[in-house]
Amino acid sequence: MTKIMTAGPVQVRENVRMARSLVTTNPDVDPAFVEDYKALCDKLEKIMNCSGTAYIMGGEGILGLEAACASLTEPGDRVLVMDNGIFGRGFDGFVSMYGGEPVLYTKDYHKPFDADELRAYLEQDHDFKYATLVHCDTPSGMLNPIDELCPVLAEYGIMSVVDSVSAMFGEPVDFDGSCIDILCGGSQKCLSAPPGLTMVWVSDKAMDAMCSRTTPVASFYANILTFKTYYEDKWFPYTMPISDIMGLAAAVDNYLAEPDVIGRHARFGAATRAAVTAAGLEMYVKEGYSNTVTVINVPEGITDRQILDTMLEDYGIMITGAFDVLAGKVIRIGHMGENANYEDMVETMKALQGTLTKLGVNLQADMVEVFKRVAGIE
Repeated sequence: MTKIMTAGPVQVRENVRMARSLVTTNPDVDPAFVEDYKALCDKLEKIMNCSGTAYIMGGEGILGLEAACASLTEPGDRVLVMDNGIFGRGFDGFVSMYGGEPVLYTKDYHKPFDADELRAYLEQDHDFKYATLVHCDTPSGMLNPIDELCPVLAEYGIMSVVDSVSAMFGEPVDFDGSCIDILCGGSQKCLSAPPGLTMVWVSDKAMDAMCSRTTPVASFYANILTFKTYYEDKWFPYTMPISDIMGLAAAVDNYLAEPDVIGRHARFGAATRAAVTAAGLEMYVKEGYSNTVTVINVPEGITDRQILDTMLEDYGIMITGAFDVLAGKVIRIGHMGENANYEDMVETMKALQGTLTKLGVNLQADMVEVFKRVAGIE
């Protein structure tokens, strides 16, 4: 059976699978489901330290990104699109789709954004309704310091929309402390539930901005406002995917039951980077390393496809390449959620080492031994 060590979707724990298989009620009319949904949203608010409101929407994580832009953007709004990665740049499409004017703030794709540089930029131009930025840009493994960047945006009265789909629950996030206005996540990354749900956390300021629009939201399904009164009305805008939500609830309980999830991700992220660099391989980013995904430049003389196919065929382990400007240039290992465990990571290091050796790459260190030493588990 193939072991998926990708940057999401990831492996799913048995109790999450079983929760999704239980007999369900009719979520459209059963008031008990509304209570269960709200209880789960309350947990999500507490985890992210959000004094606003969390909502769970029926759709893969990208729905949250579009919904944030659809719900905030009115025709002619200037929006700062913070671009130091493929997903960061991708927000410009959502902004323009809903009539906004995206203004790209483009920086080096190998380095995280710098708060002082952002402040200097905004001193010259800060006429933006909101800004979009990515916490972990999954194709490159870039981790941006949202706890430093969003407060700078707030200084200039600019709301923030943060894509933390592949970072949250594996990297620390403090919604209120970081002055975030809309935070977007997905079920299939560090929470280790199957794909199919997006979560959005909304500040009171962002909700007020949505409610004070002078034009209607140009979407029904990607409209956060349709959820605003779900609890008072005991009504949802569409039939909620109840089995998926039951699985998500189990995954959230798994997260809450583990004393140091963030520390586990930090340990395995550091061990993976140490093993890769000790072997003489090159990371794509130069700083701002994510603890949920490691992205490695493809060594000269071989292709990403050779690496991916050999690992799958010889070892039964699936990792991925990338796309867009990184197509063919990198390979990606996901050590997030259920993937971030000692046994599977050691197996992945063995497979990568064996694959590269078979393909003629001269490695400078034993990746498995380095990983074990840095992970601190024998």
